[in-house]
Amino acid sequence: MKGFPDLPPIWFAGFCTIAWFLARELPLVIIFGPVFRLAGLILIVAGLVTIGWSAIWFRRKKTTIEPHHDPSNLITEGPFRFSRNPIYLAMAAMLTGYVLWLGAISTILLPGLFISVITIRFILPEEERLIEAFGLEARRYMQGTRRWL
Repeated sequence: MKGFPDLPPIWFAGFCTIAWFLARELPLVIIFGPVFRLAGLILIVAGLVTIGWSAIWFRRKKTTIEPHHDPSNLITEGPFRFSRNPIYLAMAAMLTGYVLWLGAISTILLPGLFISVITIRFILPEEERLIEAFGLEARRYMQGTRRWL
């Protein structure tokens, strides 16, 4: 993947593009209605708020938000009390919201696939870096806080 900007927002945008394409070109069946569109909108807004809240904590702790860089501080406050990966959780919620908004059955598996890709490409390596950098403190945090929710 040399030259590919391997960042979670790029993967998120790619999955949203795939969802849009499937809903437009291969919807199979449109199954969701207005209630699901509203739920989708709520998930998208909640995701944006969670990303903003998480970014504030990266800034407060003066550590990198870039997934491939080494962290200088372990964040366990704010949204990180509830999830070890609130930004990835927010992206998954936003993708789920978009899928609900689109209403096409052909898009239904995309959020699960996104979670799998994010876990393999980003979360597992990040957890290893946290353990290398913060040792027992990171292990305790990981044991006491769920990866997703």
